[in-house]
Amino acid sequence: MTHRTVYARGTRIHLVEQGEGPMVLLVHGFPESWYSWRRQLPVLAGAGFRAVAIDVRGYGRSAKPLEIEAYGMLHHVEDNLGVVEALGAGTAVVVGHDWGSPIAANSALLHPDVFTAVALLSVAYSPPGGRRPTEAFAAMGGNEEFYINYFQEPGRAEAEAELDVRGWLTGFYVGGSGDAVPAADGGTMATVRKGGMLRDRFVIPERLPPWLTEEDVDFYTAEFERTGFRGPLNRYRNVDRDWEDLQPWRGQPITVPSLFIGGEKDGPTIWGAGAISRFGETMPGLRGSHILPGCGHWLQQERAEEVSRLLTEWLASL
Repeated sequence: MTHRTVYARGTRIHLVEQGEGPMVLLVHGFPESWYSWRRQLPVLAGAGFRAVAIDVRGYGRSAKPLEIEAYGMLHHVEDNLGVVEALGAGTAVVVGHDWGSPIAANSALLHPDVFTAVALLSVAYSPPGGRRPTEAFAAMGGNEEFYINYFQEPGRAEAEAELDVRGWLTGFYVGGSGDAVPAADGGTMATVRKGGMLRDRFVIPERLPPWLTEEDVDFYTAEFERTGFRGPLNRYRNVDRDWEDLQPWRGQPITVPSLFIGGEKDGPTIWGAGAISRFGETMPGLRGSHILPGCGHWLQQERAEEVSRLLTEWLASL
């Protein structure tokens, strides 16, 4: 694996690449890094592709603008375009997980000439709609606060996470996985009690699940202790701005060849069942939709071999 830093249309983006051939751009989610694709990079390279995993802006060694609006969706799409250009590739297949999924989806929606195919992990594509996102999330939270709305106030979630970065990350990863243990009050990580914190619902096991090692947690902890959580959380603080910016594409489908992979025990897969059922209209180029039994949110880590196989088979079909 080769580490590089490129200037993507003026933004510093750190990336790790491996292999030669058609470019596959891998975009991670929250709270992760290029490292979440560590098991896919060599497999994709071995299958004849140039696999490129970036640190999304705000993470790792990539740029960390101060302004909240600098983390709007259109800026992330520009970063992806800039990476493709900086690496001398005219086109790329884009693969995204968690927040990387809508970043990948919108890259393919806005620039299908550059991003000629798209794979979405965990978060299903839903075209820009008519309801302001924070209003929809408030309704989803009911008597509690939906986690995305909990993240809206600058400094609030940062203060919680940075009290104990390692413990918070461990609780978040395990709590979102297929190995999650229910909280004592029966609630989930999706919502926060009024006046409480997200970590109140974390249940940290004595032993990590087999897909997550102490060395993995060491890596993530070192990254976030160095960079903090402000940039990553600012992505959530743009959901209403994204909704406004993307209104010109309201209701538009993604037409390039596509793939979806979700986890049976993953909240976004469950909440996104309606979006998944509409793939025939919203992603007419879909070439596969897979729900992995017993799997949670961190697909490419929890089911590394299966996700790598599905990706390489799909890539070979393009």
